[in-house]
Amino acid sequence: MAAPLRLHCYYSYFSSRLHGIARRNSQLTVPLIGIGSWSKFSSEALHQTVSLHSRSQNQYHAPFDFNFNLDDPSLPEFLELLKKVAHSSFQAEGLHSSSFQANRDLICSAIWALREEWKPALLAFKWNCHLNDEKVCNLMVWVSATHGKFSTAWCIIRDMHHSSLSTRQAMLIMIDRYASVNNTVKAIQTFNFMDTFRLTPDQEAFHALLAALCKYGNVEEAQEFMLLNKKLFPLETRSFNIILNGWCNITRDVYEAKRVWREMSKYCITPDGTSYSHMISCFSKEGNLFDSLRLYDQMKKRGWTPGIEIYNSLVYVLTRANCLKEALRTIDKLKEQGLQPDSSTLNAMILPLCETGKLAEARVVFSTMVEENVCPTTETYHAFFEGTDYQGSLEFLSRMKDSGLGPNKDSFLIILTKFLKMKQPVNAVKIWTEMKAYDLVPSCVHYKVMVEELVNCRWFIKARYFYEEMISNGCSADPKLNKLFQKEVPVHGDKGKQNVKNAISNKSAKYCIK
Repeated sequence: MAAPLRLHCYYSYFSSRLHGIARRNSQLTVPLIGIGSWSKFSSEALHQTVSLHSRSQNQYHAPFDFNFNLDDPSLPEFLELLKKVAHSSFQAEGLHSSSFQANRDLICSAIWALREEWKPALLAFKWNCHLNDEKVCNLMVWVSATHGKFSTAWCIIRDMHHSSLSTRQAMLIMIDRYASVNNTVKAIQTFNFMDTFRLTPDQEAFHALLAALCKYGNVEEAQEFMLLNKKLFPLETRSFNIILNGWCNITRDVYEAKRVWREMSKYCITPDGTSYSHMISCFSKEGNLFDSLRLYDQMKKRGWTPGIEIYNSLVYVLTRANCLKEALRTIDKLKEQGLQPDSSTLNAMILPLCETGKLAEARVVFSTMVEENVCPTTETYHAFFEGTDYQGSLEFLSRMKDSGLGPNKDSFLIILTKFLKMKQPVNAVKIWTEMKAYDLVPSCVHYKVMVEELVNCRWFIKARYFYEEMISNGCSADPKLNKLFQKEVPVHGDKGKQNVKNAISNKSAKYCIK
């Protein structure tokens, strides 16, 4: 039986090894090591690893399936105890003196429930001898690294290694977490460091690294790494597809996408259906109807069957080009292929229609959506928020609430920004009040948008009111906003001296300093 994990910190050891690798690999190359001694990482595990989200986006997704039981009746008591001990000055004593019994499933659930608070999550991890579990360790590595506690994560990996647990998934998680904070050097060093743990950085791990770098916008670095290591990892379609996806769907750089497409031909790499899908998606988003249709025809001639993603891209670019009949015919072709239009297909029509102000046509598509039992998505409603007037915004806010999809804070941010950019501060203030009616608390971002744009509308009194409220609600003072108030024109008389709080009244809402 493997020895229990100790979680002693030897990060300096890892740090020195990483820096050593950095010196040996200044050109972003990897050491030449044997491939094949370890079984390849499954595509499912790869997807789970590279689909993790950045903490900066405030999105937390489990790196693998744990089947968390958050309804465990003993979980609330355990969480309360963990938080109490975490905020105590004598954590070690509290940890050992407690008689609370926690099994592996409860520990997993506690770590996940505390994923936004790394200290009590770490206490849950160290609670008792159930730590000698690969999945529990991987989860704690992810939580620690997501909070930037990379040294703690490395300590867990070291103890996993000493306890004869596989560290492969943990290393891939570290690669993803470094990439999520745009530390591409450490992500690549971690990949190179895998052999230290007797792991082979094989083709699947190589693809995981490329995908992680691209996912967070470091596509150029990923492409350079791929080309520099083409002797160890021969160039093939899948690697190029990862890079193509980065340029086409993440950074949306059509110039770079075209260049990579040419390089595929240069290296005698044959594009597959996925390659065409990425390129058509890129041209579609750019409104390039000619190249979208050209690649679609070329794809079919080469024997690749278009998937629903390609048809959705064509529907979007045709609608954007005001070719509504052709877009509808494309949906018919989709059905002829045995595929069923989904919310993404109809959104591909609604989005460009709303963008171009063709709300009547967009409403027809929306009605069709409802009639055919295709559920509208958050994206559907947000498209209408971009294009409708004040009454239309209220209508779709209500529809969104009835559908159970919100509205959320992003929904109101879209509407507020729209009215403020259109120089309609009165409607923006009304929507602000409406947000509170939906029991949503404005964030610092909402306040900053309101203050900045109200100043641009020369509603200085209102802007100052919101700025003071923003500070009183715990948001930090913003030098940029302070500078904006220097644009304020002195106003004389009683109106210039009116109390800031009176500015929120309906009467003051119509008052605009010119």
